[in-house]
Amino acid sequence: MYEITVIPMIHFFRHPVSDTALPRQFNNPFHYTPHILCIEAAKEVQNYLSLMDLWKRKPEEGKMFGVLVVRTPDGKTGFLAAFSGILDGNYLHPYFVPPVYNLQQPDSFFRQEEKQISAINRQIRLLENNPAYLQAQQDLIEKKIQANHSLSIAKLQLKAAKAARDLQRNQNPDCHNASDLNRESQHRKAEYKRLEKYWKEQIAIIQNCINEFINRMDALKTERKQRSAKLQQQLFEQFQFLNARGETKNLFTVFREQGHNNPPAGAGECAAPKLLQFAYTHKLHPIAIAEFWWGCSPKTEIRRQGNYYPACQGKCGPILNFMLQGLNTETSAVEEKQKITTFPEIIYEDKWLLILNKPEGTLSIPGKTTRLSIYDMVRQHFPEATGPLLVHRLDMATSGLLIIAKDKNTHEHLQKQFLRQTIRKRYTALLEGHVTQSEGYITLPLCPDIYDRPRQMVNEKSGKPAITRFRVLGQTSQYTRIAFYPQTGRTHQLRVHAAHPLGLNCPIVGDTLYGTKAERLYLHAEYIEFIHPATGQKIQLEKPADF
Repeated sequence: MYEITVIPMIHFFRHPVSDTALPRQFNNPFHYTPHILCIEAAKEVQNYLSLMDLWKRKPEEGKMFGVLVVRTPDGKTGFLAAFSGILDGNYLHPYFVPPVYNLQQPDSFFRQEEKQISAINRQIRLLENNPAYLQAQQDLIEKKIQANHSLSIAKLQLKAAKAARDLQRNQNPDCHNASDLNRESQHRKAEYKRLEKYWKEQIAIIQNCINEFINRMDALKTERKQRSAKLQQQLFEQFQFLNARGETKNLFTVFREQGHNNPPAGAGECAAPKLLQFAYTHKLHPIAIAEFWWGCSPKTEIRRQGNYYPACQGKCGPILNFMLQGLNTETSAVEEKQKITTFPEIIYEDKWLLILNKPEGTLSIPGKTTRLSIYDMVRQHFPEATGPLLVHRLDMATSGLLIIAKDKNTHEHLQKQFLRQTIRKRYTALLEGHVTQSEGYITLPLCPDIYDRPRQMVNEKSGKPAITRFRVLGQTSQYTRIAFYPQTGRTHQLRVHAAHPLGLNCPIVGDTLYGTKAERLYLHAEYIEFIHPATGQKIQLEKPADF
């Protein structure tokens, strides 16, 4: 008889999967199409989630979940499930694998130190709201007002007395009481100095009282900062990650060895590291992984319920790069240098500039890969051109009109037009779903997602202004055809403004970052209008989209 070891939290598929071909390599978590078994596992997790009352109690909640298809030591195929961060206030839930390190352990150093830091925070709040401190602040404001008023009157009196003395001197130059006038002047100035000193002393008394509170608060804040830094360092060391070779490294070491500074907040708490850690710990062989969003989209990022997403590079990149060592994993496809078969269609050309119809899937400028860019093609095609060439850019996935300057003066002139926002552009796009307004403006400020580049986020505080005018051109049962008129030129502006719930809430068809994958991104720069730098004529060009 063989002893059967029950591995907690491994789930077996409800439907037979023995006929399903397993992948030869573990998929790259940063660039993948979900394997059919991952899709089936995700459906079972989603069914489980639909039974949780969390989504009824907190309809605004949203969370990233992950599934990892595994093979058990006795050859069975099942899956693990995990969530990123914390779910409904807890790190532990019976259906999901545990965290790599549980911050909620009651007797852990984290809990103990957290209590100390919380106590410091309470002391700071008590000092900030101390009645004596608040009264002193109010007294200081009033005392400064009184001082300014008193000194202002004294200055006016000094000025009036001086004018009177000057008048006496002018009316009677031979006056014998000049010394008396001088003594009066000196006396008044001395009185003013004494008045100034009085008010400074009165203000200083109150300021010293305030400073006592500030110094106590500063000391507490310094202690809090030191304790927090020490606690963070201890936490980095508690997150011990395994890889497929059985090697172990802590969070701090993983990031430092891959050329990064200290890990960002929340690193190690995402779904993918949790899944791999549990699999390695319980001798389960990872087969395929996928992560999906469930619930409402956050206000800053764009997440859609049920959509699959790659692991983020900022928080998970270094961790997963270590954890996947020893596992037969797909690498990112190496893009070979494209052979130039046909130069992009030229819509307009003269000796100063040309307008190209950039194909979708083509880089505007050279990137990190070996893929040939429009810049490379133009440089080869026009070796005599001296300008910086590209005046603006289009995303690799976007097609349409692109301005190329052949000399520096033309380039500078056109760039100034862009900066002054006098160049008019129109894009045509196909959106998923129905846009309710026939036309209008979207004004959502944008900034990069530093933990998940090249994604952009909506951020009211640190985002740069981004304005898009739109007009609906037509609709079908599934799609909306729309014209975009960007008033600013932020990265991914049209894509985010289309997909974000506070924008149109309808992602562009084929948008792999903010929507759903398709054969292409259905976004085309269709029309452009500008003043020719050399001739001064208005140039208006149009290339209708082929979709």
